[in-house]
Amino acid sequence: MSPDILSQVAYVTLRASVLRSYPSRAGVCHSSDGGILLRRSQRWLSLAVFFSITLGVASAQSDTSTPPPPREKKIHLKHILVIGQTKGFEHDSVTDGMVAIYSMGRDSGLWEAILRTDVELITKKDLGRNAKNLDYFDALVFVSTTGELDLDESQKKDMMSFIKDDGKGFVGVHAALDTNYRWPEYGEMIGGWFDQHPWMTFNAPIVSEDPNFPAVRHFPRAFVKYDEIYQPKEWSRDKVHVLLSLDSTKLNYENNPRIHRTDRDFAVAWVKMYGKGRVFYSTLGHTQEAWSDPDIRKMYFEAIKWSLGMTDGSTASHPRPAEGGDR
Repeated sequence: MSPDILSQVAYVTLRASVLRSYPSRAGVCHSSDGGILLRRSQRWLSLAVFFSITLGVASAQSDTSTPPPPREKKIHLKHILVIGQTKGFEHDSVTDGMVAIYSMGRDSGLWEAILRTDVELITKKDLGRNAKNLDYFDALVFVSTTGELDLDESQKKDMMSFIKDDGKGFVGVHAALDTNYRWPEYGEMIGGWFDQHPWMTFNAPIVSEDPNFPAVRHFPRAFVKYDEIYQPKEWSRDKVHVLLSLDSTKLNYENNPRIHRTDRDFAVAWVKMYGKGRVFYSTLGHTQEAWSDPDIRKMYFEAIKWSLGMTDGSTASHPRPAEGGDR
């Protein structure tokens, strides 16, 4: 209702009230009417104040000279499931990695992370008890999982469908490659399996093969990180997009029976598509100290964002770059 209409209504109502309070009389009012008149005057004053406030509020609401404040852009909070189950070797850094991923989401406001050291939630079945299942999540992160995880056949099927059919993300950290050897589709999804760490934990000479990819664009062209680099088996460069790799010209190959790759192609991080889903893996993150390294934290932060579809980057395979200074 416009202020003009409200003003007219207020005037008519107020005038009617006054007329009822002061009817026309012949002569002067008697003194016995004094109390009645006083109460009526107080009532009239209250009505006057009420209508003044009503008109003021209506006028303020209709004032279009000041534009309304802009609406804040709402960010849809993503949900990720972080798994740290270990059925084989137990890395001291599992907790550090899980906490770091939780903190990244909380501090950025981009995702909520549920941390588990079991695999109960890796299912599409209704678990009841307010428990979440894969339908609730947008990405799955394996933080140095090892061995054959406690997944039954229906859970394995649901997990692959989650990535391949639903187009959800998967991020594998370090020993995620040392997991599920008896599950062929897992190896196909992540890109291979662990096959020794030829140099254990050392100052790894690393080169960036795709400086434009969001997860590694902050790295220089060549750099060194103290970490444990896995050697993958049943892995092929033509099935993944390599982001980081070891500089093979700076490695020591003497008296090292753990070296199995005759092509000396040691990838450090890669991405690939698995059906509709985005998959990222990196061998970095073995040590507890790695999760205090801003470079490593940023890599996994951007990797998770990419897996969630928040950023884009190529997943097309490419030939191995020239070695040494020609890279």
